Amino acid sequence: MRFDATEEQQQLQTITRRFLEDTAPLTAVRLWGDRNPAGFDRDWWRRAADLGWTSLLVPESHGGSAPGEAGTEGLSNVAIVAEERGRLVSPGPLLPTSVAAWTLATADPHAEVEATLEATLSGATVCAWVVGEGVHSWLAAPPPVHAVSRGGSLELTGTARAVESGADSDCLLVAARMGDAVVHLLVPSEIAGLRRERAGSLDLVRRHADLTFDGVVVPESSVITGAERGRSVLTRQGQIANIILCAEMVGAASRAFELTLEDAGERYSFGRPLSSYQVLKHRLADMKLWIEASHAAVEGAVAAVAEDSAQAAQLVSTAKLYVGRKSTDIVQDCIQMHGGMGVTWEHDLHLYLRRVTTNRQLLGTPVDHALHLASLIGL
Repeated sequence: MRFDATEEQQQLQTITRRFLEDTAPLTAVRLWGDRNPAGFDRDWWRRAADLGWTSLLVPESHGGSAPGEAGTEGLSNVAIVAEERGRLVSPGPLLPTSVAAWTLATADPHAEVEATLEATLSGATVCAWVVGEGVHSWLAAPPPVHAVSRGGSLELTGTARAVESGADSDCLLVAARMGDAVVHLLVPSEIAGLRRERAGSLDLVRRHADLTFDGVVVPESSVITGAERGRSVLTRQGQIANIILCAEMVGAASRAFELTLEDAGERYSFGRPLSSYQVLKHRLADMKLWIEASHAAVEGAVAAVAEDSAQAAQLVSTAKLYVGRKSTDIVQDCIQMHGGMGVTWEHDLHLYLRRVTTNRQLLGTPVDHALHLASLIGL
């Protein structure tokens, strides 16, 4: 959480943590991962929506809780919720819902858009963000879905990979390229020509799918953001999503560190607690330093995006580069310091490693963001 968090933000953190501990402890996470195809319970998600999770990036004028018209001023609150979710590797489509809700709220006025936004904010509808992951850097690659005008309609072709909640969503927010431009469309999940195939996931409760558009035909009214703003909206979507990923990684790494610190104080070797050995003290100190630096990196990215700063792209990539690397290093160190127990299925640390490893890979790896940073500064 931010060092200068307001009283309302502190309350949001407290309420979110209490809700997750009461309704989605790690035992429930394991159960949902084993038995629920979507990885989460819809009724539980509606309860999370009642707490305001789905409306944090939506302006008050559109039924949300974010001040102003842009909506991104609520990004620090989204980061607080995401960090708390990371602490318990929580399920639920926070990332695609947040991106979709913000995009719908800033889209061209349309009756279908307003109805979908209202249903998304209530938690009744899950809207997947179809942008796709490919073999090339997400930062450099254009959207994999193509849109071609066909006499009053649009025909969609292409395959978007690793779409979160793609197989379990009620509607799709699709970023597509039309020639050299980018447009954003609202597409039903059940439509002729669309094939949704579940993809394997390292994270127990995060579900992804490959979506293939094979001549999907939609009316031109499906376009909710046209070519004049399409690329700028796509850029902002990516920034919001990467901040959520980074905040979750910080929360997961922080909790893994807490578990390790407790374990090191309780376990003894040669009559002394493990935490008394200098070499382990140094490792714990390094991890604490990395966690605090990760917090600062996320806070910097949040402020830059919320203020629409010229450095927003640089600070978001800096956060993903640093947090993506350090969170996995921290959790790996925590597993090592737990000894043999740390690598067992029964221990919870592997749940945290799964979450940070998955988040690290999505929407640009640390290497991708390092290259992006180099290009931004002219290297």
